[in-house]
Amino acid sequence: MPIPILMYHQIDEAAGKDSPFAHLTVSPRAFRRQMNWLKRLGWTGLSMRDLKPYLSGERSGRVVGITFDDGFRNVHSSALATLARCGFTATNYLVSRQIGGFNKWDAGLGIPRWDCMSKEQVLDWKRSGHEVGAHTLDHIHLTAAAPAESRRQITDVRHELEDLTGDTVDAFCYPYGDVSEEIRSVVEEAGYTSATTIRSGRVRSGDDRLLLPRISVRQDDGFYRILRRWLTG
Repeated sequence: MPIPILMYHQIDEAAGKDSPFAHLTVSPRAFRRQMNWLKRLGWTGLSMRDLKPYLSGERSGRVVGITFDDGFRNVHSSALATLARCGFTATNYLVSRQIGGFNKWDAGLGIPRWDCMSKEQVLDWKRSGHEVGAHTLDHIHLTAAAPAESRRQITDVRHELEDLTGDTVDAFCYPYGDVSEEIRSVVEEAGYTSATTIRSGRVRSGDDRLLLPRISVRQDDGFYRILRRWLTG
């Protein structure tokens, strides 16, 4: 069975529908409803680490990957309790140089400032059974950067997050979904075992584990709309 991987960014009340990328902010109420319906229908939400045996075919079942991009503080404050109640795990892809900072990469785009998780919240996320993934040092366009800088962004973020958490960081996410054959090779050389994109679709048995598609969950998505997408891709 193809496996859906859900892509979230923020779990909070949106700044306003006219705000750029406001559709990527899902309300806490909507998130609770989505997770509760998943559980009622017999699905289990898993981090990329916990999803590995299903992706490799070692295990089978009604599973869905749950991922959050950017490491926003509201994911810790508004999603953690819901995930715990459902018994789900998730992966949060962090921009290491903005831990304790904010979405600096959005400056100048008219997007409101949103705080990122602090070091203590990152460690609490990990202690709660969830996975810390890598999203580069500074959330840059990897294909637009010089090769040496792209390599530094991909490799050094792993070292920084491992130093912080004391655990191996195996999961990577391409900022902006910006990837090329060369960038994918650097991700592989850096030692990551999975990497997610923003390409829409479900994961099938022959898919490249370093170019995994996901299903974006948006502000106005009702559960049945999401269900239809993760059942059909």
